[in-house]
Amino acid sequence: MQKGKINVTGEDIFPIIKKFLYSDHEIFLRELVSNAVDATQKIKILNSKGEFKGELGDLTIRIAVDKEAKTLTVSDAGIGMTSEEVEKYINQIAFSGAEEFVETYKDDTNAIIGHFGLGFYSSFMVSENVEIKTKSFKENTKAVHWQCDGSPEFTLEETEKEKRGTDIILHIDEDSIDYLEDSKINELLSKYCKFLPIDVAFGKEQEYKDDKYVDTDKDKIINNTAPAWTKKPADLKDEDYNSFYKELYPATIDDPLFHIHLNVDYPFDLTGILYFPKFKNNFEIQKNKIQLYQRQVFVTDSVEGIVPEFLTLLHGVLDSPDIPLNVSRSYLQSDRNVKKIAGHITKKVVDRLKEIFNKEREAYEQKWDDLKLFVEYGMLSDEKFAEKAEKIFLLKNIDGKFFTFDEYKEVVKENQTDKHGSIIHLYTNNADEQYSFIETAKAKGYDVLVMDGHLDAHFINQIESKQTGVRYLRVDADVIDKLIEKEDGFESKLSSENEKDLTPIFRSQLPQEGTFLISFEALSNDNNPIIITQNEFMRRMKDMSKTGGEAAGYYGNLPETYNLVVNSNHDLVSTIKDKMYTDKSADIDVFKKEILALNSDIDALNKLKEGKKEEEIPQEEKDKAEDINKKISELEAKKDKVLEEYGKDNKLVKQIIDLGLLANNLLKGEPLSKFVKRSIELIEE
Repeated sequence: MQKGKINVTGEDIFPIIKKFLYSDHEIFLRELVSNAVDATQKIKILNSKGEFKGELGDLTIRIAVDKEAKTLTVSDAGIGMTSEEVEKYINQIAFSGAEEFVETYKDDTNAIIGHFGLGFYSSFMVSENVEIKTKSFKENTKAVHWQCDGSPEFTLEETEKEKRGTDIILHIDEDSIDYLEDSKINELLSKYCKFLPIDVAFGKEQEYKDDKYVDTDKDKIINNTAPAWTKKPADLKDEDYNSFYKELYPATIDDPLFHIHLNVDYPFDLTGILYFPKFKNNFEIQKNKIQLYQRQVFVTDSVEGIVPEFLTLLHGVLDSPDIPLNVSRSYLQSDRNVKKIAGHITKKVVDRLKEIFNKEREAYEQKWDDLKLFVEYGMLSDEKFAEKAEKIFLLKNIDGKFFTFDEYKEVVKENQTDKHGSIIHLYTNNADEQYSFIETAKAKGYDVLVMDGHLDAHFINQIESKQTGVRYLRVDADVIDKLIEKEDGFESKLSSENEKDLTPIFRSQLPQEGTFLISFEALSNDNNPIIITQNEFMRRMKDMSKTGGEAAGYYGNLPETYNLVVNSNHDLVSTIKDKMYTDKSADIDVFKKEILALNSDIDALNKLKEGKKEEEIPQEEKDKAEDINKKISELEAKKDKVLEEYGKDNKLVKQIIDLGLLANNLLKGEPLSKFVKRSIELIEE
């Protein structure tokens, strides 16, 4: 028996391996099975070269658990090792057998997984003792038995082993006892070894017999050795791609929208399949679905370092030996190749979208509602993607018709260009709540877009800044004639004095929630008497704040502000005005006469100031003017108070305000109940 010390640099290499090099303990099984795959691939290559003339036999890699002995064994029928090779590859940490083999057989090494020579030592993260029993494929060599307890000391001796290959036997420590559970091993094999290129067996297939499941003699193979991404696109049909999608994501019910098959060998190696899922509004939960592999070995499903962030919404597989990983194959390292790969993937995605758009426009439109979130997110977060995708982005109108930006501009240009020369794109983000505004716009012959997506507020802000001469206005942002202003307008039936007197009447019936600004607009009698709108800029900023961004901090905390627009030409408003003057003229005329007299005094003082500089005006005149203005303000306030008290009992005022609120889905709870009751009373009158 040979005894010795493992040749390492530094005295505490094992604690470093155990605690720091491999942060995730569960990857030990991936590393051991990957090494077994390497050993098996090597024997296949040597056989194909005529350097191994024996029978390959059964090359299945087997994992076995013995709960009583507390061991986990990984066995292969690969190349095996001689005593000298164990010395070289096991006792000299980081001298990689894979790398030496790659150098020797560099034209046939696409199947070799390992690169670092440290994977084997990950076994000490979960073991108190590790054994290797191995027999080389080389003739006239003895099998050897290596053993180590996690210290730099080892034993190496000859042993008996009938067949070629290697058994790695882990004596699981007390802290890692869960790795002796079949369910845990199945979980790890499914995660890391699901698509390895050599059959991996764990346990036996079962059959139902005598009212229970019993093991058969057939090995249970846990992996698909030829997953779809390793095949040529010409050899696959749509159903094959969809079937593989379900294999990747068994819990998924929906088929993907479509796929992209990547197959690049220059200037880097990259294969894979990316799927476009049906994107939901909550796109955060869609992330971390792309799985990264290296030669069919699972590495990670966090691929932000490889693909631009928006592409992490896609699902699927990427496999590349050229993506640099750290020594434990646990995370990505920055590299120039990564940027090239990211750029290529982005280009392939855009090209695929363009292909479907150009060749299958109808199918593209049918899938657009499920695809829109992805394209918007890409255009918002990646300028290069935005430039390429602008021609294939679709706008959908209220009638369900689709248009590109250029197409839609031509559709609405003639009818929806305002007096300032801007083309107005009207849109709704809730067709039900904004129904009356949509109908008013349609009655004018205007078209209305549907922009009700999770990112639409941000997206509108971006595209509006890029499209010259185009403005996007939500259909309830103002009365329709103000949204698209034309040269011709209506003359108001109300004088400025009428509007001034009516303002406190309407103010008396405003809701307590929110801030309402009253204004009067000369509209058609066909329009509603009261229209409640929200300023486009403020409302858009608040919408954007709901999904974060720069607006979130400030605008998100502002109270809701509405414009209560009184239609000065509506018959009901005229009725309210006439009734007001009939009932309250005597009361308010007293204030008006005093105000009129005081205004005459102000006019007289203003004439005295004509031609004088500010410093030439006597202080007495300034004080007198200030005193008169103060009296006018007090009289106006008293007049308004009288009108407000009068307005509080005016059912008609309250009714038309509530109708405006109802049209905006702002009337709920007790106010809605009172509205219904009042409506019945008004009908009965």
